[in-house]
Amino acid sequence: MKGFTLVEIMLVVSLMVIVGTISVPVYQTVQLQNDLDLAISSITQTLHRAQILSQGSDGDSTWGARVSSGSVILFKGTTYASRDPLYDEVFEISPNLVISSSGFVSPTSPELIFSKMLGEPTPYGTITLTTVSNQAKNIVINPKGMTE
Repeated sequence: MKGFTLVEIMLVVSLMVIVGTISVPVYQTVQLQNDLDLAISSITQTLHRAQILSQGSDGDSTWGARVSSGSVILFKGTTYASRDPLYDEVFEISPNLVISSSGFVSPTSPELIFSKMLGEPTPYGTITLTTVSNQAKNIVINPKGMTE
């Protein structure tokens, strides 16, 4: 006779359940780490772009960046509140990341302004991104605007 026995079918199904049970948490961990890495990259690139635009006095203005839940915003102006929204560049980051910082006016929405010509940030400090599984990475901005 041709076909599969009940034991063979149960063995295959149980192996599929075991593999599925193991792979879902691993995938979630990898996804969280990827979200964290992409957010760090987006934020540092936006900070560098704001610094370069300020050093070049693009539009005869200072430039800055603001990090908030779900996005990082490059803006033209002396503060985020008084910016020219026509020049905003918004980059999405995972909304599942918790943003905290030290050295900034708003710890949950850090904002940096880079001076014209020199490109020095005001203020400077540390931005911390944390996942729901408590994986955390820091972006340290020094007085010269370099990130570590």
